[in-house]
Amino acid sequence: MPDAVDIEMIPKIHYVVFRKCTPAWTLPEHSTGAANLTYLIKGDALYTINGQAVDLTQGSLLVLPAHNVRKGITFPDRVMQCFSVDFDLMNIKKQIVSLPFPLTSLPGLHEDIIRMFHDLAFSWSNRIPGYVIKSGGLFLQILHRFLELVVFRDELCSGDSRITKVIRYMAAHYSERITAKMMAEMVGLNPNYFGFLFRKIMKISFNHYLIQTRVRNAENMLSGGEYNVGNVAEACGFSDSVHFYKQFKHIKGFPPSYSLPRKF
Repeated sequence: MPDAVDIEMIPKIHYVVFRKCTPAWTLPEHSTGAANLTYLIKGDALYTINGQAVDLTQGSLLVLPAHNVRKGITFPDRVMQCFSVDFDLMNIKKQIVSLPFPLTSLPGLHEDIIRMFHDLAFSWSNRIPGYVIKSGGLFLQILHRFLELVVFRDELCSGDSRITKVIRYMAAHYSERITAKMMAEMVGLNPNYFGFLFRKIMKISFNHYLIQTRVRNAENMLSGGEYNVGNVAEACGFSDSVHFYKQFKHIKGFPPSYSLPRKF
């Protein structure tokens, strides 16, 4: 059985709100029919979930499965602002999918997530034709970012923005000539310090990460059946087929030809 995060997810959104509370705001006790995701971007709140008190502060994430009893209050001197989404996630068989989030976590404030939430709230409230598809896509992007920050704990997400820029550049230009010196210059770092910083954040060396990136893309190209091994080696930035074969087998544990689709 694949992990929940690897199952194809189809979101069904029931409600989206950008909640700017008043000092006297309360959430009356009620049973949730759908799952709920709440992300605090300002202030504090005290929720009670099935009788258990849960403190939420700025940057907190609450992910509540369906069929729970909740209520909540904010505080006059720390009034809450949050995004809240009621939703169901289903797989292609229309079975409810549960996500591996803890009840509460503290991913912190992230401008890209806040921007996506604002876009989601705008799309949902204005209901322009196509809003269901757009809202669902935005919500899946938001879920993926939270999975990176809370579940996968991807170092790239919480690392140095200069390394993030390099990773994104490599993802788009892996077929080209790329060196650590070039990337260091691109982000204004001394090459030695760049190498140290990259390894600290990514846990592997720059060169090893580049080879892994090229091998992943090569495997994907081979699996489509449109390219032979020699074509893929060149297209993915390897100097020759022998070097490609050696690196591919070292990383994947099997030769490149094993990634070609089988003929029956």
